[in-house]
Amino acid sequence: MANAKKLPSGNWRIRVYVGCDDNGKHIYKSFTASTKKEAEFLAAEYNLKRKEKPKDINVGDAIDGYIASKENILSPTTIISYKNIRKNQLQDLMNVPLSKLTNIIVQASINKASCTLSPKSIRNAHGLLSAAVAMYMPDFTLKTTLPAKEHKIKDLPEPKEIIEAINGTDIELPATLAIWLGLRMSEIRGIRYKDITGNILTIRNVKIAMAGQIEKEKTKTYNSTRQLMLPERIIAMIGDGQPDEYVVKLAANTIYKHFVNIILKATGKRMTFHDLRHINASIMLALGIPDKYAMERGGWSTSSTLKNVYQHTFSEERKNTDKKIDGYMENLFNEK
Repeated sequence: MANAKKLPSGNWRIRVYVGCDDNGKHIYKSFTASTKKEAEFLAAEYNLKRKEKPKDINVGDAIDGYIASKENILSPTTIISYKNIRKNQLQDLMNVPLSKLTNIIVQASINKASCTLSPKSIRNAHGLLSAAVAMYMPDFTLKTTLPAKEHKIKDLPEPKEIIEAINGTDIELPATLAIWLGLRMSEIRGIRYKDITGNILTIRNVKIAMAGQIEKEKTKTYNSTRQLMLPERIIAMIGDGQPDEYVVKLAANTIYKHFVNIILKATGKRMTFHDLRHINASIMLALGIPDKYAMERGGWSTSSTLKNVYQHTFSEERKNTDKKIDGYMENLFNEK
């Protein structure tokens, strides 16, 4: 459920998602009270009454409501993936009223989807379905048999091969930021010159391509907000720019396609841009970087772990970790 917000009048208001109109626009019901606790109580009471009458809501509505309730809580990338699932997967369930939903119906839909979707996609879709149903029918438990996880072993190029391939190309900077610093595509495209102070880069925004190539900018979740020390080579590659100017201006689709084609042509191997983040993690493992610093640099930690280490981001141990990684990467670039 969304959080109550204080109004200029001093009252508290909370909005509860109730569905969509014929044009697909979200509809909300507002509850206003003199105290935050009272407003939240009214909203909770309303939700309980709704859950007692799931016959008025179908599976698609439940998923829409779940996504809307998490819009400002989960990362933009997660919200986009949820919306894609809602639009493209398990479509035979979307018009089923919650009151008529059974484990047999869900299992049949999963079995059908397994013929065309990967086990990972099936698990992601089922996870969203389960969360949405639980929000409206907490007493109903899905008991679905899901396809076994696939253990894929990718044959990726060596770091040196990748660096040689990207040298001098239009995607050299974004690819270097990914393999050296472990940044995600959305983080790379969200970097502005004002995010760099001296040799310190603060990752606080992401820039992702929405449906129809609409750009969306938003602060990521706490565990991905972090600071990194930039080596001289990357600082030189970035150069100077206006504070609000983006460091990397290429579209995500352009970066992705150019990278895949460049690597395939140079090495004969298929590799995604996101695989660079895995290469970065492998490099840190090979260098014996402690998990604490590896997770800190890459933003892989949970919120609680990050809170415990964040204030020590630039301790002497962390500085030595950065020097070790930078030394390794410098040698690779010098050998190209």
